[in-house]
Amino acid sequence: MSNWTGKSKGNPLGYRIFIALISIDVRLAYVLLKPVSFFYLLFSKKKSIYYFYYQRLNYGSLKSIISIYKNYVFLGKTLIDKIAILSGQKKQYTFDFEGEMYLHEIANEKQGGLLLGAHMGNWEVAGELLERVDAVINILMVEAEHEKLKDVLNDAIADKKVNVIPIKDDMSHVFSVIEAFKRKELVAMHGDRFIEGNQTLDVPFLGEMAKFPIGPMVLASKYSIPVTFVFSVKETNRHYHFFATKGKIYPSYRKVALRNKAVQEMIEEYVHHLEEKVLKYPLQWFNYHQFWNKEKNN
Repeated sequence: MSNWTGKSKGNPLGYRIFIALISIDVRLAYVLLKPVSFFYLLFSKKKSIYYFYYQRLNYGSLKSIISIYKNYVFLGKTLIDKIAILSGQKKQYTFDFEGEMYLHEIANEKQGGLLLGAHMGNWEVAGELLERVDAVINILMVEAEHEKLKDVLNDAIADKKVNVIPIKDDMSHVFSVIEAFKRKELVAMHGDRFIEGNQTLDVPFLGEMAKFPIGPMVLASKYSIPVTFVFSVKETNRHYHFFATKGKIYPSYRKVALRNKAVQEMIEEYVHHLEEKVLKYPLQWFNYHQFWNKEKNN
């Protein structure tokens, strides 16, 4: 996973084609996904996602290949849904919000909060829920992805209490996160991938050690910010299920040994929830980069 650079796949022309189809009917964009997904199945690098299905989930070779194709289709659908919802077509979708009360608790306490998700499902569609939460929300997004969707995002979040913090190579976004915490605002981000240079911790995940970034949770601990783990998965073409755990403030210690133990507890709790969701929705974890330490030797 350490070779991930923060760049995402796709190109502006591809986005414009799908946006044009979405403006007519989301189902048209879904239809185009099948040949596009098959193209990626043939020509994209599949080593890491194949390792996930074949080695970590113990799928056979054929089932692993079929799962990769289905994973690509799911990814395409979530991107289409993201654009559709952000551009004002959210009435086409329905949502279940499990644990919604925990976000309201965090907002009502005016302490700020860290909403830690993962590269699975479609967390951005939870904006339907976030509109009902009485707090300013800062969403971290890969800078390249933000540039592609900037126009759509600007229209979607106009007059709303939502800010987008682009993740930058120079790590300047960390200061934006710190300022948001100081203002007692919510920060939403993913916790299952890191860029080279980030602080990480090796934790067992699906039976093998993997590196997870610790920076976000260390900052939340330092500023006494409650942390909730959030996931939003696609259950049918037009229905999403959102999950949130009860907010928890992890103590910050001066002694290094105690501080390290607290960080270990934070990451292990997050990984427990992530593993639970990945096993339940294995086609919706979008990991296309080296993730497990053992992959380096394969």
